[in-house]
Amino acid sequence: MSWPEPVSLRGSHAALEPLTHAHHDELVDAVRDGELWNLWYTYIPRPEGLRDEIERRLSLQRSGSMLPFAVVDARSGRAVGMTTYMNIDAGNRRVEIGSTWYRKSVQRTALNTECKLLLLQHAFETLECIAVELRTHFFNQQSRRAIERLGAKLDGVLRSHIRASDGTLRDTCVYSIIASEWPAVRSHLTHQLSRTRGPTPAR
Repeated sequence: MSWPEPVSLRGSHAALEPLTHAHHDELVDAVRDGELWNLWYTYIPRPEGLRDEIERRLSLQRSGSMLPFAVVDARSGRAVGMTTYMNIDAGNRRVEIGSTWYRKSVQRTALNTECKLLLLQHAFETLECIAVELRTHFFNQQSRRAIERLGAKLDGVLRSHIRASDGTLRDTCVYSIIASEWPAVRSHLTHQLSRTRGPTPAR
């Protein structure tokens, strides 16, 4: 039996569904909102590359190293992005939440906060993870601030860690939340969720 197994996670603002090729057309529409592929410090596929990107993630799922989700706006019922559990370490009960992107119109909304709450809650309370990691480019200030707002702690920076899509070497900031910190993080996210605005319905 695989760990973790595919699962659907649902909240008031967002739902996370096991990624399939059926999400393709809605994800093409989502990635066009803000032309997200132009962000140099992260990799987000162009519309014509989304079918291959979905298959890449599903292939990693078959190998046991990733569990990919489509992020669905609970109001519209449409897919507005993707996220994953990745770098899965079943023996040490660790996962990384990563390879995440959302269409521009739902960024910095309750949808994002709730997605992280759903993923962290499942990781710590169902999968009984010891730790959950989050990683991002040193220059991705928006992502770093969002991770820090979750309550994650910076473990360190991996210098010249990997080569970015433009050929430059990426310094990777590694953050984590450990199991003993989860109750406080859960309370913090629940409070934040009660104060944040909902997403603009996907177009």
